[in-house]
Order: sequence, then C-alpha cells, then structure tokens
Amino acid sequence: MTTWAQSSAAAGGGGAAQPDPGETLGKAARENFPVAPGFLPAAWRDDLMAVYGYARLVDDAGDGDLADPAGTAALLGAPAHTGDETAFRLGLLDALERDLDRAFEAALAQPADSSPGEPPRHPLLGALVPLIGRHAVTPEPFRRLIEANRVDQTTTRYRTFEDLVGYCTLSADPVGRLVLALADVATPERIERSDAICTALQVIEHLQDVAEDHARGRIYLPTEDLARFGVEEVALGAATADGQVRELIAFEAARARTLLDHGAPLVGTVRGRLRLLLAGFTAGGYAALAAIEGAGYDVLAHQAKPDKRRLALKAAAIFAKGR
Repeated sequence: MTTWAQSSAAAGGGGAAQPDPGETLGKAARENFPVAPGFLPAAWRDDLMAVYGYARLVDDAGDGDLADPAGTAALLGAPAHTGDETAFRLGLLDALERDLDRAFEAALAQPADSSPGEPPRHPLLGALVPLIGRHAVTPEPFRRLIEANRVDQTTTRYRTFEDLVGYCTLSADPVGRLVLALADVATPERIERSDAICTALQVIEHLQDVAEDHARGRIYLPTEDLARFGVEEVALGAATADGQVRELIAFEAARARTLLDHGAPLVGTVRGRLRLLLAGFTAGGYAALAAIEGAGYDVLAHQAKPDKRRLALKAAAIFAKGR
C-alpha cells in the first residue's frame, strides 16, 4: 500500500536501516477476525491496517518477537541490548511511546509552525500520521497498548478474572475504541459494547494459546480458577489436557461467550460496511469458541483455530440479526 511507502520516505532515523513493515502486517492473515477486509474503501483499509501494524509492532516488541530487535532499537534510539532482556524490551516500549508522540506532533502540526519537530522514525508509526490528522483519535488508546506490554514484562499471573479483565482494558479494548473512532461513531454505549467484544476476543486468544503461553512462563488463566478446578500449573504443559483442565477451559470459554453475547448488539447500532466489519470481528470470536469446543476443550493437544466457512456463516447471521 502507498501508505507504507510514504511513511518510510518521511521517517527519520539517523541512517539506521528501515524495517520491513510487511513482515509485521503479514501476521494479519493469522488473526481470528478479518483485520481490514476487501469490502471496505481503500482509505479505511489503510487506516485499519495502520492501527493493526502499530498494535502488532508494540506486541512484538513486548513479546521479543521482532524480526530485527537490534535494528529496531537503533532506529528508535532505544538502548542497545546489554544482556537484560526485560530492560531491553522496556527500553523499546519507551522508545515506541516517544515515536508515538512524534506521530501526533507531526499530524497536528500547523502549516505556520516554524519547527514542526522530528517525524516518526519507524514506518509503522509514520503510517499513523494521516489517520491522526483525519479522525478524532487521541494518544490514550495507543498508549494503553504500550502499557499492556509493560505489564507483560513484570506480570505473568492474574489472581482473579476481574484482574485479567483489567489487563484486557489495556491490551484489547483500545483497538475496538480506535475502530469506532476511525468510523466516527464512538458513543459511550458503543464503546461499552465494543470493550466487551474486545475483552472476549483477548480471553479467547489466551485460551487458544495456553500451551504457548505456559512455555513462555505466562499463565492467563486466573490462579483462583486453577485452584477451583484443582489444576496444577504443570498440567498446562502436558501434551494433552486432562479432565480438570478441560473443565477449566470450558468454564473460561463460557465467560468469554457471555462477554461476546453482551457486546454483540453493537453490530445492530451501525449500518453498511461498518456493520459487516463488526459482524466479522464478533463472528471470529464465536467461531474460535466453536473450535475450542470442537476440540473437546483440549487446547493443549489441538490447535483450536476457527473454521473459515463457519466464521463466514456466523458473520452473515450476526450481520442480518444485528447481534
């Protein structure tokens, strides 16, 4: 897309090699929901992909999944890796927040400004500049995504489901709020419904990734629920889930479904292509839950990914009913 070429040409960076945004954006195809489907106008797709690219970049920095972490650090002016992985990731996140500030300063600069400031250094931050100029977006949801990844550096367990939901207000809900802002339809009621959908999608992703998260030393299943179902942490690293783990996953899946059911009426409050987009987001959650159920809640032995045909049918049904 031209957005990426334009942002790369405009970005600074003191001669550091520019990362390839395509590596980050290519991950969109593996999400549970359509990130920027083809039925949307090109400008809207570009805006959604810009938000996705930013969110994916921040997550990759926080998870240690950047294709070229040293090069990204040099580009952003973050401290080099000196052996402390946590400190390195926190430095990257701080540098990304500074680049976010550059993006807003560039977007909101007035033509008469004699010193417009330094443009964003990373191309995926540069891609935010046009949408910030066109829409009533604020830095807050972007900062929340960075803060969620800061939390990840120090927090690997959540005692209660309420604690996990609190984390989701940083890691997931901002994306839905940005989608509403880009469509210029954000209202308190819609935001509340959107938050429910986004939190549900985050919880579902955690259920799909139990084994992967456990291998990384993270457990997003609430510790009080582990105790309630008699599940020891070591059981989450097994090749297959025993009966207690399956009961726990089924319990958390039901919670996620309740959140989806609460948020789904958001679809009926909008019309046209936005309605179809939100139906796709919501259907992605329901289809993923169906995949988890279809695996007998054994998310350790099976890659519980949604079936595309089931997803399409569910999206059509949600679009028609508005919920």
